[in-house]
Amino acid sequence: MVKVLVIINCIILAIGNCGGPLIMRLYFNNGGKRIWFSTFLETAGFPVIFIPLLFSYIARRRSNNVGDDTSFFLIKPRLLIVAVFIGILSGFDNYLYAYGIAYLPVSTAALIIASQLAFIAIFSFFMVKHKFTPFTINAVVLLTVGAAVLGMHTETDKPVHETHKQYIIGFLMTVAAAVMYAFILPLVELAYQKARQPMSYTLVLEFQLILCFLASIVSVIGMFIAGDFKALPKEAREFKLGEALFYVVAVFSAIIWQGFFLGAIGLIFCTSSLVSGIMISVLLPITEVLAVIFYHEKFQAEKGLSLALSLWGFVSYFYGEIKSGKDKKRIQQEESPETEQSSLSSEC
Repeated sequence: MVKVLVIINCIILAIGNCGGPLIMRLYFNNGGKRIWFSTFLETAGFPVIFIPLLFSYIARRRSNNVGDDTSFFLIKPRLLIVAVFIGILSGFDNYLYAYGIAYLPVSTAALIIASQLAFIAIFSFFMVKHKFTPFTINAVVLLTVGAAVLGMHTETDKPVHETHKQYIIGFLMTVAAAVMYAFILPLVELAYQKARQPMSYTLVLEFQLILCFLASIVSVIGMFIAGDFKALPKEAREFKLGEALFYVVAVFSAIIWQGFFLGAIGLIFCTSSLVSGIMISVLLPITEVLAVIFYHEKFQAEKGLSLALSLWGFVSYFYGEIKSGKDKKRIQQEESPETEQSSLSSEC
């Protein structure tokens, strides 16, 4: 069952991770200017989570004895409070990311976000006690250098209609988004560990529902302050693809982004925050290729070098994890005969 959940979450994460930035950039490329609105769309699809929660509730109700009360929600106050806190953090993190996508090519933003694996490894070490290995350290260095390479010769990558200042701010905002999200993923894993109630996939869905709901509230407040509610009708009418497609893009954006967050949170439950970060890095080349195909983005030497360093860092980390897993398995196999022998001698 766990393997099935891992596969499902990987597929959902892949669709959201590759499709989310592309459809968000589609909005900005065709006259969209409201950053808080884009932030809202990243989590506005949370109502779709009620569908699997409803099926889970019906299944639990059928399995319970007649007359027993079946609660729709399983989450307890301790985990609820953490979900609220992480949801608020996610709202601001989504704003940083949306700001970056507004002023950066998708391929550049994807390369920067890939560097979050390095930050996830660091935060995981302190928060959930994931161990550092030489391979992990090598991956951290390579991913950090890969992100730094993108900061070189930025003028060649800057979209024509944007100023150098806007590009730099977008670059820094995307880096900040990567760091904050790298902090959020281990924080979610820590929340699961300290929940003080049995974790199930239904509970993970409830956690995601609350997280996205709070992040959406943050976005709505930002939209109100920025005047997005007044500006959106006019923006829809002036959208280059047409008013109808403006709303189609908005709806699909909300659904696709929900898949990304649901897949990431689900993978943390099934595996760990590091595996979730690795999966995001694995999808980097696909996002790069799609951005070049659909938006004809330039792929300069700096991007090529950054991509090579990022992939090298990923391979280094992944190889280290496989090697570490084999070593642990070998040690357990060596210890098991000794344990059996000691138990037999004690019986004698």
